[in-house]
Amino acid sequence: MAAEGGGKEMNEIKTQFTTREGVYKLLTHSEYSRPNRVPFNSQGSNPVKVSFVNVNDQSGNGDRICFNVGRELYFYIYKGVRKAADLSKPIDKRIYKGTQPTCHDFNPLTATAESVSLLVGFSAGQVQLIDPIKKETSKLFNEERLIDKSRVTCVRWVPGSESLFLVAHSSGSMYLYNVENTCGTTAPHYQLLKQGENYAVHTCKSKSARNPLLRWTVGEGALNEFAFSPDGKFLACASQDGFLRVFGFDAAELHGTMKSYFGGLLCVCWSPDGRYIVAGGEDDLVTVWSFLDCRVIARGHGHKSWVSVVAFDHCTTSVEDGDLPAEFSGSDEDFHEQIHFAAGRERANSSHSRLSKRNSTDTRPVSVTYRFGSVGQDTQLCLWDLTEDILFPHLPLSRTRTHTNVMSATSPTATGQTTTTVPITATNSSGNNCKDNASNSSSSGNQANSLPGTLPRSNSLPHSSNPAGGSTPNSHTGSNSSGSTKGNSIIDSTFIATSVSKFATLSLHDSRKDRHEKDHKRNHSMGHISSKSSDKLNQLSSSRTAKAEVAKTLGTTLCPRMEEVPLLEPLVCKKIAHERLTVLIFLEDCLVTACQEGFVCTWARPGKMGLLSSQNNPANSPSGTVV
Repeated sequence: MAAEGGGKEMNEIKTQFTTREGVYKLLTHSEYSRPNRVPFNSQGSNPVKVSFVNVNDQSGNGDRICFNVGRELYFYIYKGVRKAADLSKPIDKRIYKGTQPTCHDFNPLTATAESVSLLVGFSAGQVQLIDPIKKETSKLFNEERLIDKSRVTCVRWVPGSESLFLVAHSSGSMYLYNVENTCGTTAPHYQLLKQGENYAVHTCKSKSARNPLLRWTVGEGALNEFAFSPDGKFLACASQDGFLRVFGFDAAELHGTMKSYFGGLLCVCWSPDGRYIVAGGEDDLVTVWSFLDCRVIARGHGHKSWVSVVAFDHCTTSVEDGDLPAEFSGSDEDFHEQIHFAAGRERANSSHSRLSKRNSTDTRPVSVTYRFGSVGQDTQLCLWDLTEDILFPHLPLSRTRTHTNVMSATSPTATGQTTTTVPITATNSSGNNCKDNASNSSSSGNQANSLPGTLPRSNSLPHSSNPAGGSTPNSHTGSNSSGSTKGNSIIDSTFIATSVSKFATLSLHDSRKDRHEKDHKRNHSMGHISSKSSDKLNQLSSSRTAKAEVAKTLGTTLCPRMEEVPLLEPLVCKKIAHERLTVLIFLEDCLVTACQEGFVCTWARPGKMGLLSSQNNPANSPSGTVV
C-alpha cells in the first residue's frame, strides 16, 4: 500500500509528497504507458524517454507526448491534469525491428496541429525524422552507419533553427546535421577545424553539401548527454570520462570544465538564466557548477545510486526584491535578459513573466531561489533548492531564505577560489577568463580558425565501453550497482571517515544504504550483457588508470574535496517507482516522471488537480501502476 512520509517499508511507493508550496499528488488516471498497461520487462532495453511539444491547438488540447518503450514508440495527445489519459487511441505507434529507439526531440518552431517534426535516435546509430501526425517518415540519417556505428545517446534540434540538429553517440562524437542534406554513399572525410584539450572539431570535406556538417570529438568514452544554454550560445557536455565540458557553440571554444567526484557524468541541465549548470552521474551526487566562475559551488547527496536525470523547475525558481549584491552588478537590462532566457518550453512562459515583472520594479533582486530536481536508478525523486546563502556566502543570510538544508563546509575553498563574480556574458572573452580559472584551458589550437559566421548556432542517456571507475557502463554492458558502490566507497574513505561529526546526517544515510545494498543490486541492475573475461581484465587496468586520474584532479577547482564545498540535503527524497527512473520534466501545472517499466506518471502541482480530482479513485487504478 502506498503512503506519504517515512513509512515502515523501504520499498513503499509514495503517491504524494509535500514541499513549502503544498502537496504534489500522483494522478493515476493521467498515467501513460503501452495500451495493455502491463509492466515492461526492461532487461536489456534502452531507457524510457519522454518528449513534449505544444502544437497550439485551439481546442485547448495542444500538448503532445512521445515516449519509447523497448522497440516501440508512442505518440499521444497529452491531457495532463485536465483529463484522464486514453491509451486506446494513440495518434501514432511504431514498432522497430533490429534496433530500438533511444532518444527523441520535437522541433517547437515547426510544430502545428497538422504536422510536427520529430527526431528519433536509435541503438544502431541511425537517426530518423518522422511526422507522427501525418504518419510519415521523411528521412533516415546515417542509414548505412557510415558516419557512426555506435548508439545514439542524445539528439536535439539546434535552438532557433528549423533544419539543424545535433546528435551525440556512445563513441564520444557529436555530429551536426542539416535536414536538407543527404549523408552520401561513402564514409565522410574530415578536415580539422579546431582542436583543444581533449576535444576536436572537424568539418566534412565534400564538393557538394552533405551530412554531417561538423564532427565534434569530446573527451574519452561515451558522450552521455548534452544541453544547450537557454540562449542557445553555449553547449554543456556530460561524458563518461567524468568531465563536464562547456563550449561556446558557434566558435567551438572551450569555456570551462568540471570533473565528477567519481565515475562518469550521465546527465546535465542549465538554470533558466544560464548562470548555473547541474550535473549528475555515477558518484550518486548532483553537482552545481557556476558558469560565471567556472567552479563547483555545491554538491547534493540524497541518491543511493546513479543519478540519471537532472532538471530545473522554471516555475518554482523565484527572485525576491531588495538591494543588489555585488554578484549582480550590471544594468537592469542585463539581468532582465538573463532571468528572461527562453526556457525551451512554452509552458514555462508564465514563470518567466513572473520573474520579469519582479525584476522591472525599482528595487533589484537580492534573494534568488533555484529549484531543481533529480531522479536516479535508486527509484527516488529528489527536489533541491539552491539559495542565496550558497550563491553569495559572504552576504548576511536573507530573512526570506527557503528551507533548504545545507551542511556547510568548514575548510577553505580549493586552490584560491573566490566568490566574486561578474555579470554573465555570452562572449569568448568570458570563456577565456573561465578557462584560466578552471586551469584546463584548451591548447593553442583554440586561437585558430573559428566557425563561419553564417553557420547558425546550434538536450537522453548513458553508455561507454570503459567507465572511469572500472565498473561496467550504465547502458549496455553491466550493472549499475558495482559502479555505485565503488563511488560510495571513495566518498566514505575520503569524506565521511574524516567528517562524521560534521556530516552526521550523511553518515546515517549511508548506513541505511549499506543495509539495503543487496536489495539495491537485485532490483536496480541494468541487466545488460555481461562482459567477457578479457573485458574484465581491461576494466581492471582502466580502474587503476582512473584512480590515478582521480588523484590528479581531487582537491583542485576541477574537483574540490567534499569538505571544500557546501553539501546540500534534498527538500524531498521519495521512492516513487519499482524500477529505475529515467525521466523528470517540469511543466507549468505538473511534473512528469517515467520509469523503466514503461509508465509515464503525472504529478499535479499544489492546487492544480483540475478535473481529475473527482475522478482519481484509487479503486479504479489499473494494474501495474506505481500506486
